[in-house]
Amino acid sequence: MSTESDAPALPAGVPTGLWIDGKSRGAAGAEFTVVNPANGAVLASVANATLADAALAMDSAQAAAGEWAATPPRQRSEILRRAFELLTERADDFALVMTLEMGKILAEARGEVAYGAEFLRWFAEEAVRIGGRTTTAPAGTGEIIVTKEPVGMCLAVTPWNFPLAMGTRKIGPALAAGCTMIVKPSEDTPLTMLLLAQVFADAGLPPGVLSVLPTTDSKGIVAAIMADPRLRKVSFTGSTGVGKALVAQSSEQLLRTSMELGGNAPFIVFEDADLDAALDGAMAAKMRNGGEACTAANRIYVQNSVREEFTARLTERVAAMTVGPGWRDGVSLGAIINEQQLSSVADLVADAIDHGARVRTGGARSHGDGFFYAPTVLDEIPEQAKIRTTEIFGPVAAIVGFDTEDEAIELANSTPYGLAAYFYTQSLARTQRVASRIQAGMVGVNRGVISDAAAPFGGIKHSGFGSEGGSEGIEEYLDTKYIALPPN
Repeated sequence: MSTESDAPALPAGVPTGLWIDGKSRGAAGAEFTVVNPANGAVLASVANATLADAALAMDSAQAAAGEWAATPPRQRSEILRRAFELLTERADDFALVMTLEMGKILAEARGEVAYGAEFLRWFAEEAVRIGGRTTTAPAGTGEIIVTKEPVGMCLAVTPWNFPLAMGTRKIGPALAAGCTMIVKPSEDTPLTMLLLAQVFADAGLPPGVLSVLPTTDSKGIVAAIMADPRLRKVSFTGSTGVGKALVAQSSEQLLRTSMELGGNAPFIVFEDADLDAALDGAMAAKMRNGGEACTAANRIYVQNSVREEFTARLTERVAAMTVGPGWRDGVSLGAIINEQQLSSVADLVADAIDHGARVRTGGARSHGDGFFYAPTVLDEIPEQAKIRTTEIFGPVAAIVGFDTEDEAIELANSTPYGLAAYFYTQSLARTQRVASRIQAGMVGVNRGVISDAAAPFGGIKHSGFGSEGGSEGIEEYLDTKYIALPPN
């Protein structure tokens, strides 16, 4: 599998410097390279932010904070709307950048552009609907006025798997609320976020309101920003381990926090399910984005009476997937982000096989350049296998049988995580029972894709707290103020 010779070049105009004070600039330190995971080739050299650069970004954000908070909501709304339009106009450029730096196929990258842009349009509309209330105190002692105000300067730490959408669903509500924001993108995928910063500048966002700091010193940069008393909120999407560390750090300044952390989503197929629909849903929930999604179906539970039929048909579909560089026509599964993640997936599968799991298809790295893993289906997986309890983050479907509804719910809830869950049934009564008993922040009923800019996205338990998207999303960036007035 030769992958380098036909790789397209990055689109023209992608910034590679730090984004501070409304423009691209070099770093005080050196640069680092961004690699194409499909062939190992260097895509670009990007400015590597230092502590001095972080201080400049915070100074810029602080200088812009007062004026931006006082900007009329309609004006903030129009800037977000214009950014949505510009992002949509440059959809092909954004999709190609994501395919080249992250590895997903172009069709899915285009889907992410549409999804990510929708957060800008949604929060452009929410910006003019920030509410409050005025009431008379019940005892007649005065008037109660409640207002909503921006929390202040925010830090967003975004992951590599959805390098655009994980940014827009934080940036959108922050800017709509009147907050300034510094974004620390993943060092694997900084180019998408830098291009987005350029789009915001073109849309008329004032300098200093949004900064982007690519860096290989994520821990040091984030710690320094969080220790600054000017920062008032941090929003993080990533692993539960890192999230716990950030929550602990946030206590020093009593920062507002939003944490969208790891997942271990169950996907339950009951015997009365429409199997065709369940198979479509399983392919979407498991293989979309190469399985590198916190909402991915991590544990597929199928009622034993239909398990073999479902497994055989899913195996047929998975085996028919075409693996290769995401920019090529006909490819349905792209590269995994890096060697570390590829090894993690391979180790989980090897451990399952060592414990007696059966490989129905796949089960090995794909040959050739880049970081590729064959789409895989496993069944007969014993309880001791790590894959039963560990987030896979790769194109591996792990199938386990069950007999009763109670058993399925017990299996689904037997995890410290609680982000997403899915189940398929044609019974309304079962739908109501299972949806109420599943411990997850989001539940898909006869649906394999549930994310929507108009809906709250977030989990419970070790999957974090706070909501992104929906009318709830902007509340994460607003403080409540009570003003007591004397009686009329």
